[in-house]
Amino acid sequence: MGPNSSNFVSSVHRTLSQNFCGLSTKSHVDKPQKFWDSVLWTDETKLELFGPMDQHYVWRRKNKAYEEKNTLPTVKHGGGSIMLWGCFASAGTGKLQRVQGTMNSLQYEEILDDNVMQSVTNLRLGRRWTFQQDNDPKHTSLSTRAWLQIKGWNILEWPSQSPDLNPIENLWWDLKKAVAVRKPKNVTELEAFAHDEWAKIPVDRCKTLVSSYASRLKAVITVKGCCTKY
Repeated sequence: MGPNSSNFVSSVHRTLSQNFCGLSTKSHVDKPQKFWDSVLWTDETKLELFGPMDQHYVWRRKNKAYEEKNTLPTVKHGGGSIMLWGCFASAGTGKLQRVQGTMNSLQYEEILDDNVMQSVTNLRLGRRWTFQQDNDPKHTSLSTRAWLQIKGWNILEWPSQSPDLNPIENLWWDLKKAVAVRKPKNVTELEAFAHDEWAKIPVDRCKTLVSSYASRLKAVITVKGCCTKY
């Protein structure tokens, strides 16, 4: 790739985000709130012990990073992380499930099979609901696309690398803060606390995120696909 290739790729992603928001013929920005209320938003995130909410920083001079005095001690009894898949809608949080190992297309399909329809039913999204996922390779593999086609779910068209467009990112931040406050001592507690705190996220919080979605889309258009306050 040439010296300006990263700028080109970023420009392509910004264009895709703008198109998604309403600058293309398939306009999303003018969709009624009723449509967004029927979307099941999904994503994966990593939850860490002694993670982002409990970070320690060490200032180092150039070429001195790996001297013993400039390294943090390892945690012998603790540490670790878990991957979680979750979903939510305007009506509240849906199912949350731990991802075992490295997720591939098969495990992703199994997670969706175990959790999506139950969440749709619990959240009372009705028959005309829409499934949202990003363009992670395991989400868009031939296997997953064929599986989704068999399911017959209405899939929300999604641009590449657009975290600002997914309101579940705000809930992941809420979850990580809430779990960090409880100071889990091991991975077992980390997972248990995650499920507890996910279930405690107020419905009003979910409803506000979705009800402001049109504003989120307009903000992305305004900044031409770059980062927004969301």
